[in-house]
Amino acid sequence: MYLQHFGLREAPFTLTPDTEFFFNHGSHQEALNVLLVALRAGEGFIKVTGEVGTGKTLLCRKLLNLVDDGFVTAYLPNPFLNPTALRMALAEELGIAFARNIGQHRLLKLITERLVELSGAGKRVVLLLDEAQAMPDESLEALRLLTNLETEKRKLMQVVLFGQPELDSRLARRSLRQLRQRIAFSYRLHPLSRRTLGEYVQHRLQVAGHQGPALFSRAAIRRLHRGSRGIPRLVNLLCHKALMAAYGAGDSRVGVTHVGRAAADTEDVRQRKPGRLALASGLAGLIALTSAGLIYAYGP
Repeated sequence: MYLQHFGLREAPFTLTPDTEFFFNHGSHQEALNVLLVALRAGEGFIKVTGEVGTGKTLLCRKLLNLVDDGFVTAYLPNPFLNPTALRMALAEELGIAFARNIGQHRLLKLITERLVELSGAGKRVVLLLDEAQAMPDESLEALRLLTNLETEKRKLMQVVLFGQPELDSRLARRSLRQLRQRIAFSYRLHPLSRRTLGEYVQHRLQVAGHQGPALFSRAAIRRLHRGSRGIPRLVNLLCHKALMAAYGAGDSRVGVTHVGRAAADTEDVRQRKPGRLALASGLAGLIALTSAGLIYAYGP
């Protein structure tokens, strides 16, 4: 819609966790460094938590892309599984063939044999679980028992848990203290600061092909930070809609008014008190401006 208008090859602010847009800076850079160091250490559980929209899934996928051939990875994006389903999902990720009606003792034996085989070949197995706060307690306990498998030198499998802050609350329970004590490394993702947010926006625009002066004014960046609270998912939503508003108005740069219109149409955004920016804003305003932009670009 607005790509050609702003000199972009692709949409810069999609919500899909595309690793090409990974922002290796600040909290996310530190988290990635912690993960890489922890994996090389080869011990126990690793935990990364962060609020909704702070980029945990993107970080997980970036890690999957970075680990070298010395690692075998198993990735479970939806860990809301009972212990039986968890073991089956792990077996499938490890390339183990088994009958669907297999007994759990037999399945666990196959998993153990596969882990020993991979260890003998010099491979390290890493299980990554996204949205780990959704795992049932009995599945978390089954996961802990799986990590009991070890040689005299090292664990046969490491586990990386990505979850919302509710995961920390659950792990604080006495019933899960054994798992909590297995967590060797942990990190908490933080929202973007105002300065970092400006660099984040510029980074994504450059990856998408933008060249030239900054598309977003300083005032627009301040408004973005205030409305999004530095949460990358909300930043992406607001930037996309602000670009739509600027395009619809035929403007070559995004200003605070465009961001204000985007904020008025976005849930969970911190709003200003009603005023001039509230006029002609919201979804209807964005649609009207975009329609005007289409007429501006192509003629009646």
